[in-house]
Amino acid sequence: MDQQRIGELVRVSARVRQLIVEVLICAGCGHPGGAFSSVDLMVGLYFHALRIDPKRPSAPDRDLFVLSKGHSSVGLYTVLHARGFLDEKTLMTFRQDGSALGGHPIKDKVPGIEVSTGSLGHGFSVAAGMALGIKKDGQAKRVFVMVGDGECQEGSVWEAAMFAAHYKLDNLVAIVDRNRIQIDGFTEDILALEPMVDKWEAFGWAVRRINGHSMTEIVAAMDALPLGKGRPSVIIADTVKGKGVSFMENNPAWHGGGISGANIEIARADTYWPGDKGV
Repeated sequence: MDQQRIGELVRVSARVRQLIVEVLICAGCGHPGGAFSSVDLMVGLYFHALRIDPKRPSAPDRDLFVLSKGHSSVGLYTVLHARGFLDEKTLMTFRQDGSALGGHPIKDKVPGIEVSTGSLGHGFSVAAGMALGIKKDGQAKRVFVMVGDGECQEGSVWEAAMFAAHYKLDNLVAIVDRNRIQIDGFTEDILALEPMVDKWEAFGWAVRRINGHSMTEIVAAMDALPLGKGRPSVIIADTVKGKGVSFMENNPAWHGGGISGANIEIARADTYWPGDKGV
């Protein structure tokens, strides 16, 4: 991909970060850390890799995306807005009474949401089942699923990983948001996950590790899919929790919370993009 297009995707990511800040200010709550760490990955998905059409969100030949780490919904909603699935007025109702945009994604309430998620480990299992059904039906579409690294401490993740490898689901792509922080602190202090590449390979997956904030590496990994013939693919993306907002970066305190007080102007200044006119 040429550098001009990479630059366009980087600009979209910057705009999405700005919007996440405004949504969190309005809502007063959310899960900002994991939303900011996964923004670049989701922009790479929705603006480059996924075969989707916002005007036909239920098209039978579409690729499917499952946000297994459903608590990061504010990032997904904002990317869906940027991609044309929902308007800004709806986006700004996040977590408000009567809004379709809950703290966790709910299928059938928001265009583009394929599975209701939030109970960690479940979305990944559902995605593996979807991929098997698609393969048995002889369809060409793919299933992408994003899991958190703390989520990878769930036994159901590894059960689904064994299942996917056993059934040779090369139409399934997992993306691990490896930001190294979960709700209780740093993953390696709570229940160490490394060596992650070795673990996934041992479970029969084709693995690629990337910088999850390098759009060049994100696009290259997605263009290389599937990473192995007859094997499911996993992209382990090393990221920074709270990426782009100085007081949130690599800070476990910002797994959840809203933006208020003096932090409002800091977050706005941190995500300011000179000359930006919106997506």
